Amino acid sequence: MTALPRPEGLRVVHLPARTPYAWKLQGRDFHILNGTEIPSGDTVPAAVNAAWLLDHGPLTWLDVLHLHHIDFEDLAALERLLDACLSYGVNVVFTAHDTRPMVGKADDFTARLQMLHSAEVRWVCLTEGSVTQLAEILGERPDAAVIPHGCVAAPETLADLERESSSQAGRYLMFGASRASRDQLSTMANWSLGITDPHSTLHVLLRAFSPADFADGGRAPLLLETARLDPRIRLTMRPYPTDEEVIRAGLASDALLLPYLWGSHSGQLELAFDLNMLPVCSLTGHLPEQYEKHKGLVEEPEWFD
Repeated sequence: MTALPRPEGLRVVHLPARTPYAWKLQGRDFHILNGTEIPSGDTVPAAVNAAWLLDHGPLTWLDVLHLHHIDFEDLAALERLLDACLSYGVNVVFTAHDTRPMVGKADDFTARLQMLHSAEVRWVCLTEGSVTQLAEILGERPDAAVIPHGCVAAPETLADLERESSSQAGRYLMFGASRASRDQLSTMANWSLGITDPHSTLHVLLRAFSPADFADGGRAPLLLETARLDPRIRLTMRPYPTDEEVIRAGLASDALLLPYLWGSHSGQLELAFDLNMLPVCSLTGHLPEQYEKHKGLVEEPEWFD
């Protein structure tokens, strides 16, 4: 078999790499291995997990493991993976996107955070407030670098684009996955009942539902019914909305609705700044800190409780 040439720079695996935040991390000094062939002839999945990596040892074919969402990993497999990385000199970096679990129970999520802290991996947080909150959970401050969220819409992609002209009626946008941290259902119902202008519109661009969204207590059926009853609500679903779809939806809207129940940061808020949209955002978590990084350059969100 012909040996594959070693990529230049650090060889990095994102676990997983399906999130927009992960796939936009690019640089001349590192090479992302997700979706590429490794010396064994196997292709690293974009949504690689700990079990796959453990099955493809020894881990001499990568230099850095970049952990993102740890909620979905088997705890024992994650612990074995950290041990394997230590054995083969693989550096581990963890981007702490959240300070509360998106799935599962708080105790289980805390156990994962404490395991990473004990393994002395390097952490990246997007706000100083999230570091403070994590320090309260762990009992001491993690070894964390605070790196604010960068552009969601790359400036070069916006060079020739303009916001679509608007009538007097307000055009609202709400997009993203159905997550525990966002209250899309109440927002949609309140918009439908509270906005009486017949010409106003709400575009809801959703990531595809999972079976959990329809299980007992899942809000998907009510959300679909609410949208069906108000013809001013346009519901669009994609397996994973692309940057182009999200940007196009943003430029056809006047305001972005951000109904967060909690949040350590928001890529959606950052997109509103990129597109010069008015964010209508719940005053929660560390989102005000995120705005302060841009103060004077972007419009302040309309905060609500």
